[in-house]
Amino acid sequence: MASDMETAEGPSQGAASALSSTILDNEEARTQAAEAARRDVVYEDAVLPGVGAEEMNLRDGLRRGGMITFGTLAAIEAFDELEGAALNVLGPDIANTFGVSDGTITFISVASAAFLVLGAAPMGWLADRMRRTPIVAIATIFFSFFSFATGLAVSAFMLFWLRFGAGIAKANSLTIHPALLADAYPIAIRGRMYALEKSISRVAGTISPILVGAVATVAGGDEGWRWAYLIFSIPIAVMGFYALRLPEPERGQWEKREVLGKGLDAEDDMEISVEAAYARIWRIDTIRYMTIALAALGFALFPAGSIESFFLEEEFGLDALERGMATSPTAFGLLLFLPFIGKRFDQTFKRDPNRALRILGALLFPLAVTVPIQYFMPNVYLFVAMSVVNGTLLGAAFSMIGPAVQTVLPYRLRGMGMAIILFFMFAIGAVGGGLLASVLQDEIGERSTIITITLIAMPLGAFYIMRGSSRMRRDLSLVVAELKEEEEEQQRRAEAGASVPALQLHNIDFSYGQVQVLFDLSFEVEKGETLALLGTNGAGKSTALKIVTGLHTPERGIVRLNGRTITFATPEQRVAMGVQMLPGGGGVFRSMTIADNILVGAGRYRQDRAALDQRLDYVFDLFPMLKDRQQELAGDLSGGQQQMLALARVMLHKPEILLIDELSLGLAPGVVAELLELVESLKAAGQTMIIVEQSLNVALSIAERAVFLEKGEVRFEGLTADLAERDDIVRAVFLGEEGG
Repeated sequence: MASDMETAEGPSQGAASALSSTILDNEEARTQAAEAARRDVVYEDAVLPGVGAEEMNLRDGLRRGGMITFGTLAAIEAFDELEGAALNVLGPDIANTFGVSDGTITFISVASAAFLVLGAAPMGWLADRMRRTPIVAIATIFFSFFSFATGLAVSAFMLFWLRFGAGIAKANSLTIHPALLADAYPIAIRGRMYALEKSISRVAGTISPILVGAVATVAGGDEGWRWAYLIFSIPIAVMGFYALRLPEPERGQWEKREVLGKGLDAEDDMEISVEAAYARIWRIDTIRYMTIALAALGFALFPAGSIESFFLEEEFGLDALERGMATSPTAFGLLLFLPFIGKRFDQTFKRDPNRALRILGALLFPLAVTVPIQYFMPNVYLFVAMSVVNGTLLGAAFSMIGPAVQTVLPYRLRGMGMAIILFFMFAIGAVGGGLLASVLQDEIGERSTIITITLIAMPLGAFYIMRGSSRMRRDLSLVVAELKEEEEEQQRRAEAGASVPALQLHNIDFSYGQVQVLFDLSFEVEKGETLALLGTNGAGKSTALKIVTGLHTPERGIVRLNGRTITFATPEQRVAMGVQMLPGGGGVFRSMTIADNILVGAGRYRQDRAALDQRLDYVFDLFPMLKDRQQELAGDLSGGQQQMLALARVMLHKPEILLIDELSLGLAPGVVAELLELVESLKAAGQTMIIVEQSLNVALSIAERAVFLEKGEVRFEGLTADLAERDDIVRAVFLGEEGG
């Protein structure tokens, strides 16, 4: 790949190459270190979704998912394109109306696109939790309202905030539309399907500058631009109401069918937290590289339309209609090229998904040369001709981002996945590019501004996409692994009847930065069971408990509580479901009284005094020693008594699963014996517990089963009595702790 990269880079890209190499050093080191440590889970091509699949006709694929979904979403995007062209084409007229500079309108134009980032997160969050089609409908209706109101704006300040609202509402088209299309239609046609959708929107893009310019010209005067917004908001509202009729496709249905040969019953998952979704998605190498690439590309992409419009006015003296006619042919080359590139992507993806992603990078590299050429053209006709070339390359590349990204995202996280990508693309690329362009444009002019930004941003973005392409196959394997685990779990439940473990960890991988500490970790805990989690320092025991509590999100694997997936649930949600942990080390506030230490954990019950009193009575029945000393300072207690106090605060919540980290750490044998008696009483009462320990003797005395970890991997799982007979483990790990 390196040789391909060197060939693609020209002399004008030297600065970008040096910059990208510097930025990549840390990222590449992290990736290589993690890869060296990870277990090889790459599946054969025949198992990967979309790879090796039979050829499918585009018409047949669209028919399988139903034409109504595709047609409605494509129409909404087409009208979005129509409305979006107005600010770029009519920018000079709007600037004259409000008496502001060219740079100000350029900033508002870019910022209106950047406002998508503010809507992307809530749209993605909602899309992964509820039916998506009503969200599309409502957001589209709101978008039409803000578009109509834009035509009534009385100042640049008001215009700014109306575009703010429009950007948030429009975010559904970039977060929810791709997820709906991916779930509704087969993988084998995704490249062509996304290409067809973009072709339809580009048809609107082709005619929209002419229509917008024509409306403004017919209306006449500096105020004519208002009618473009007033008129074109109407069909957007119509499509919003029509979207209420769209059916909701099953999430991940085509990945399930290709990998498993069937669908799966919908699981009762916990709501997905934003933090957990981000942590999981950012571990997907393809997504991470793609996100960085799009953030870089945004610097050049978002200011380009507005800068082009101002350049056409100042360099060639074109009015609104003429600018519309000059920019509309840009889409013609794309209309001819998109069907070809969509088919090429589908065919290449079937043979080699890594190579399919490289197509995107290859399309972007030439823009570092062709954009500067465009802005040095001596007349408007040659300028437009080069615009067609550039629009074709850029549009073809961006039309393939959807199918590439949707295939490697877990189907539960498709909405949030697109939101995260958009966040970086707009928050860094659009806002940064808009600010930079608005400053440079007033200082050095339109030509120098766009050339400067393009020479850096385009090669850098293309370079990251090319580097990320080598990760596509492995990321598809992770999708397969999760689907197979889900299938196996459903089969096991069907065979086992109503018996469901209290807690399940399956195939968990986790890393701290460059260092992976858990490798394919799997274990289960039955209801009422006490499980000892054993190993030396650094084995990953405490990290495993943090995975259970939600303090850490695994980069791979599933966590279930009573059969319900909680992998992406927040720690607060897990607490409400009965997961409580007693951390190792000092677990009390030494300067506070015993009573206050317990009440610190009782915030949930302060509005219900009866419930609080009941729980306090329960705790003091378990720990009678604490009841008689409530007004004493916690710091005056012995080490063992402080541990009891910390445990009392946890037991206040009557946990369903109690996690205890390092029960005996630093305590005298007599104190440990006292604590063990308490644990035995909890065990007799049917409390489900996981107790992290280094002491084999302690584990043998309190637990029926044990899981022994070494360097993040399970070396033993079974009865504690059987573990005691494993001389290889006892001698290697516990002799220094237990012997002597």
